[in-house]
Amino acid sequence: MSDSFTGQLWESISGIYDAILAHPFLTGLTDGSLPPDFFAFYVVQDALYLRKYAEALAAVGTRAPDAAGSEMFARHAADAIAVEQALHGSLLAELGIDPATVAAAEPAPTTHAYTSHLLATVSGGSYAEGVSAVLPCYWIYWEVGKELLRRGSPDPRYQRWIDTYGGEEFGGVVREVLAVTDGLGHALPPPERARAHQHFRTSSRYEWMFWDMGYRKERWPV
Repeated sequence: MSDSFTGQLWESISGIYDAILAHPFLTGLTDGSLPPDFFAFYVVQDALYLRKYAEALAAVGTRAPDAAGSEMFARHAADAIAVEQALHGSLLAELGIDPATVAAAEPAPTTHAYTSHLLATVSGGSYAEGVSAVLPCYWIYWEVGKELLRRGSPDPRYQRWIDTYGGEEFGGVVREVLAVTDGLGHALPPPERARAHQHFRTSSRYEWMFWDMGYRKERWPV
């Protein structure tokens, strides 16, 4: 087993990550077979998700024990909104989606559940638990982005999405959070460490569910 806290966290979700890479949403991005309307649905839901994710990051920052952590998470919260406006803005236009459609969109069940999990964990748990809950969105997207970057995509819209998350700029952001997480792990008492593992695993499962939601164009059943 890895000596680092982040290494232990990652080892605990190896099966989940393998399932993510094998999901037809992601394989469809790289071979170009993913229907554009599936991707469009995902992009709209991701825009809704990122707004709540930014709230979660900002809340984590308010609980940081030092100014560096507060500044980092506040900056990342602002960056999450910037990504939505830049990447999603261009993708929505190319996919023929009016911004008003996003404004009127309702979070799908998985979007609602995932963001509710994040906000509840950040507000009700310790700083380390909150960091562990928000970490999978950073880390899994970076790992997925790097893997898909190696594969490439024949669709320029899908390739632009891959380039964003597989690139070095996003990698630098992820490394910041990994360093903070490792710094916290050494001092965690066993019960808090166990809760951090649980939150990390739950968020990782939601990452799989989020892509599955896009692939199914998930709707509320009633």
